[in-house]
Amino acid sequence: IMTGKHPARLKLTNFLVGERTDSLSPLLPAKWTKYLGASEITLAERLKTQGYRTGFVGKWHLGGGDSLAPWGQGFDYSRMIGKNGLDYYNYGIYEDSFQKTFEDKGTTYLTDKLTDYALDFVKKSDKNQPFFLYLCYSAPHVFLIPRGDKVSKYLKKYEKFQGKYNPYYAAMIESMDDGVGEIMKVLEAQGLAENTLIIFTSDNGGVGIPELGPIPTTAGNLRKWKGFTYEGGIRVPTLISWKGTLPASQTCDRYFINTDYTPTLLEMLGQEPNVSPDAKSFYALLKNPHAAFDRGLIFWHYPHFSNQLSRPSGAVRLGDWKLVKSYETNETALFNLRNDESETTDVSKANPDKAKELHQKLTEWLTKIDANMPTKK
Repeated sequence: IMTGKHPARLKLTNFLVGERTDSLSPLLPAKWTKYLGASEITLAERLKTQGYRTGFVGKWHLGGGDSLAPWGQGFDYSRMIGKNGLDYYNYGIYEDSFQKTFEDKGTTYLTDKLTDYALDFVKKSDKNQPFFLYLCYSAPHVFLIPRGDKVSKYLKKYEKFQGKYNPYYAAMIESMDDGVGEIMKVLEAQGLAENTLIIFTSDNGGVGIPELGPIPTTAGNLRKWKGFTYEGGIRVPTLISWKGTLPASQTCDRYFINTDYTPTLLEMLGQEPNVSPDAKSFYALLKNPHAAFDRGLIFWHYPHFSNQLSRPSGAVRLGDWKLVKSYETNETALFNLRNDESETTDVSKANPDKAKELHQKLTEWLTKIDANMPTKK
């Protein structure tokens, strides 16, 4: 999202404390870079050259040190979660530097605090200067800690769902939803609603095994969960709103990938959208969700063992076709997502040419970008 570059190109292929290995595997996880390099040009830095005031609030996870923190990566206003980032009380937030910290002592719910920072940024914005706010709520990431006054109505519904329902998670979602609503109200009150594009998305699928508490989510009919290159791990929601410019209540069934936000926003501003070979603008779809748009090849690369028990793998998609490859066994499976969204049936034997084509595309891409790969023991 920040660079328009694929994580594999940057070697930033795992979450920052991911170090799991597997004694039974023939492979060691790939070596990787545990920060976003200061030399990379971020979306915030690009927008600053267009006169934008830039703000960051929430979970950063792209490296520490002043040159790697948001205030060193193009943000004028930075509120970065620091100490106890998984907790929703008793946390710390860095305010524009590592020298100034807000520390909670168990009184201010983290989601609400992040909303307050976002509101502060928007309210202080000059109506004559455009702004870019990158708001990264930690919710609903574990720990599953809701606000006490919001959880009772969900606890009362628990039996209705035969135990396949987490009241704490629901209350956490409500707090985030309320926060987004407060921001939209302020935009409306300041006369900015019709001049503000709002994008809501997520970074990965839900968790599928207990992690610091019970399993809170389900991927529905999608296969697997966070950490996997199957759809349950990589397909995420995207909601885009621009009052008065984008017609409401439209849906679009085309696919794109997180690298595509940077060129899309740049094209919207009349700037050159070719920022990276890994990214393509989908601005045409914002104007018309049924417009001709061929995203072409998109790739996933996870050469690690995740804390959600996924194993080293890669994947490639072209149109309705998707191929998944195990880096441990070199086995591949081909799926047609139009007919089999749940990825239940490997159709490579019935479509050998398509399987060969996509496997070759994935192999060529990994070689071309010099992807970090697992190593044999």
